[in-house]
Amino acid sequence: MESINVVRQLTITYPRVMSFCPYTPSPQNCPAVRTSQWRRRVSPMARPLRRRASLSFLNGLKPLIFYVTLLLSLLCSAGTGREGIAEEELFLDILRDEAVDRIYQLGKVSDADNYLERTFLSPASMRAGNLIQKWMEDAGLKTWVDYMGNVHGRAGGVNATAEALLIGSHMDTVIDAGMFDGSLGIICAVSALKVLKVSGKLGKLSRPVEVIAFSDEEGVRFQTTFLGSAAMAGILPATALKITDKSGISVQDALLENSFEATEESFAKVKYDPDSVFGYVEVHIEQGPVLESLAYPLGVVKGIAGQTRLKVTVEGSQGHAGTVPMFMRRDPMVAASDLIVLLESLCKHPQNFLSYDEQYDGIPTESFAALVCTVGEISCWPSASNVIPGQVYFTVDIRAMDDTTREAIVLEFSHRVKEKCQSRRVNCTIEHKHNAKAAYCDKELSLQLQQAVHSTVSKTPWSIREDVPALMSGAGHDAMAISHLTKVGMLFVRCRGGVSHSPAEHVLDDDIWAAGLALLQFLEQNVLY
Repeated sequence: MESINVVRQLTITYPRVMSFCPYTPSPQNCPAVRTSQWRRRVSPMARPLRRRASLSFLNGLKPLIFYVTLLLSLLCSAGTGREGIAEEELFLDILRDEAVDRIYQLGKVSDADNYLERTFLSPASMRAGNLIQKWMEDAGLKTWVDYMGNVHGRAGGVNATAEALLIGSHMDTVIDAGMFDGSLGIICAVSALKVLKVSGKLGKLSRPVEVIAFSDEEGVRFQTTFLGSAAMAGILPATALKITDKSGISVQDALLENSFEATEESFAKVKYDPDSVFGYVEVHIEQGPVLESLAYPLGVVKGIAGQTRLKVTVEGSQGHAGTVPMFMRRDPMVAASDLIVLLESLCKHPQNFLSYDEQYDGIPTESFAALVCTVGEISCWPSASNVIPGQVYFTVDIRAMDDTTREAIVLEFSHRVKEKCQSRRVNCTIEHKHNAKAAYCDKELSLQLQQAVHSTVSKTPWSIREDVPALMSGAGHDAMAISHLTKVGMLFVRCRGGVSHSPAEHVLDDDIWAAGLALLQFLEQNVLY
């Protein structure tokens, strides 16, 4: 061990030896390329300890050191063709460089000219699906597209009839989106399987592994999240085919426009048999600031917050902005403003609203800290500067780690909406557009993901602490829907500033590498013979 460390120290003095190991960008296993440039980018924690030695001792070892170094260099670059390239180059080439390039390619596939927008079954969504399917085939996977537009890529392994491990994320985006949300998880999965293919291990899988690019997670177009994954899990009713977007186009119409068979029978075929599935793993950006604050690239997810989406419609009396006296107005915009302020107060200080009512006894007050409420969309009719609106609608998004807390807030808000609307002499209706219970990740899968993260330490230029962060997710993910089908596990990747659903969303190239490498380690440790 000591002599190896001496070799590592002295090879810096002999740069000519570096040419013998040209295919090893990460030099952990090839001392000949441990250059000063590499040392600058490596964390001090990851640098090898130096041994002190007298100059006379070192001078005496120089000939031996040179030939040992030469031998190690030749071993690192031995072999012919792709099989001879050092393992670390595969990690860098496929898991980082190629993965980053593909994420940026997907980031250019948009329905808008000046920003990223790729909603369910839009032209850009179909182009993205075709591109992902091509990359899956490049990784050696058998591919197909189901009747809800989900793109599948499957490696059969040794036992093609065994329960399959599913790995996935979504290819749709919000409006004016970042390029990493969803795409990162798909590309990491495809890249990990491509490494197995290139290294000759894809046929050694103990069970089938299937990568899925879900067609709709965000729910932007039809205001119903998880259309793709919920259909697969069997929790989406066939009536979802009748849901319409703002243009009056139904899900069924959109499927037909894209040459899908859109019948209840075809819809039912999307559902997976629970007995055919072993589990589900998803890699996703954190969409929050915790990992960055901990200076940690990866974290394991403990669970996902439950979510309720409402559409509140307020109807009043439309009139002339200059001729209707203030005391005679039934202004739905003012009433809607009251309701939005009410929602903020309710979610900021729930104890002031819930603690005095017997029906809310037993709600854990610590769950209030994770309660969040958002009005993300508002619209009025006729939307003219000189007209008192006749109708206003806005959306409400309520999330909490505890389902009892979330349901109590929804109920309390509904009661108080009726009271406020009566006092304002306007009519109010509340539609429940989406409701998802909190989902908790499987402990065994989470432990295996933690172990996989630890296993990356010898192959990456950072140190991995033993306490891999375990986080709760306030954002919804396809894993929520798939949890109705099978056990789930999730791996979070830090993003700059915790920013997401924004063009400012960003993930470091090396963090993409870390995520892909951890997923690869997970597969090698748990699915390979």
